[in-house]
Amino acid sequence: MAVLRVRHCRALLYCRRAPPRCPACGGDLRGAGLASAPVRLDSPFRHGHRQPRAFLVRPTRGTFLDGYDGHCDLHVGISSSQGVVYNYDQEGVHRDGRGWEQCISIPLVQPDMWELLQHWDSLLEEFSLEQAWLPHRYEEQQHNCFTLALAFINRVRQGRGGPALSKAEFTERFLLARSRDAARYLRLQQQLAHSDVYVVPLAEHEQEQESLPGSHSPLE
Repeated sequence: MAVLRVRHCRALLYCRRAPPRCPACGGDLRGAGLASAPVRLDSPFRHGHRQPRAFLVRPTRGTFLDGYDGHCDLHVGISSSQGVVYNYDQEGVHRDGRGWEQCISIPLVQPDMWELLQHWDSLLEEFSLEQAWLPHRYEEQQHNCFTLALAFINRVRQGRGGPALSKAEFTERFLLARSRDAARYLRLQQQLAHSDVYVVPLAEHEQEQESLPGSHSPLE
């Protein structure tokens, strides 16, 4: 179900359905004006098979909104122009047409990257066939799904004359802000599973805010 946000009396009220009165101050919300109108929050999760040419993250088992506790392993992949997700595990490279319906998504190719738009699928397929991604080369900590995804991104970056990104640099620049947004959204979902309204004082909310993910592509 959707999450709504209502701003009132120096507090943010998160709910599924806006209450008639503010639980923080008791004021009437129905006549509080446009400033207190409910706003639907965008989900940070995307249907991965509808996200072409993207870096995708999902739980290894289940989905973010169904049982994910913040501690389970995550799995990553790269999508083709048609939403087929290339990903790597102990069985080798998979090309998934389903199973990535709820992901954190980082778009990789900008509309002005004409050559990549044309050749993305062939580059991805050729890369996935390299010896490095055979099943026996898989190692859970050092040579895994993230290794394949970042190595492909770096291959494309270097082909465009850019430097390679380390795992730490990629995470800091492109993944961390989206992961924090997802974590906040999951906390709201958990709170609303036990309460009709979750109240956050504005001062606390402002302290939690991070800068929004930038529009730069990891390939730039």
